[in-house]
Amino acid sequence: MTEQARLNQPVRAVVALVEVLLAAAAVWGAFVVWGAGVHTVVVRLTDGTVLTSTRWVGSWMAAAIGLGMVAGILLADAVREVLLATRVKRRRKSRDTEDFGYFAGHLNRA
Repeated sequence: MTEQARLNQPVRAVVALVEVLLAAAAVWGAFVVWGAGVHTVVVRLTDGTVLTSTRWVGSWMAAAIGLGMVAGILLADAVREVLLATRVKRRRKSRDTEDFGYFAGHLNRA
């Protein structure tokens, strides 16, 4: 007889904590990468006019968005891990033979 897996596994709380820490690191990294993708360009013309423009680098922006998505997935999985660590699904004991009463004949096409 094989032993069934336990539903309540407290070690999953540790996994959830690690995932939350990794998500925090991913969010921090997203802000750093986003900042690396924004460049301000200042041009001074001969008549004294100052032109300021902002250059957005798409690859850095995409990397920041990707890190944000990874953080979101990690947080969603951390919630799942916490639920698996704390909850136990209650099941009714199954009976080998169920009594359907009046419907037993109809279910067996008798």
